[in-house]
Amino acid sequence: MRIGELARRTGVSERSLRYYEQQGLLSPDRTPGGHRDYPEQSVDRVIRIQELFAAGLHSKKIERLLPCMRDADGGPSEEATPELIAELTAERDRIDRMITELATSRGVLNDVIRTASEHDR
Repeated sequence: MRIGELARRTGVSERSLRYYEQQGLLSPDRTPGGHRDYPEQSVDRVIRIQELFAAGLHSKKIERLLPCMRDADGGPSEEATPELIAELTAERDRIDRMITELATSRGVLNDVIRTASEHDR
């Protein structure tokens, strides 16, 4: 599929898809005319890349991680190295800390809103 179709199907801009290619996250074939030609499994790959970015991972870590993950087609995955597992564990722990901090902040805001609402009555 062409880049425009991949962008439409994933909701990711063409510019982002080109960036993913530059970062080694996507590897489209080229038509004889030089156009990018993405295989069907690129849809799942792009969605997975988006999820990993949303989790706070940067492109270099995602590049190292992607080969360790299975795509929807069940393609082969490489075994993760102990170093990568340690890095990913640290990322998960960082996200867990952020969730805890955000929940605390939400609780404080809820208290302020409740108190302010009681004074407005």
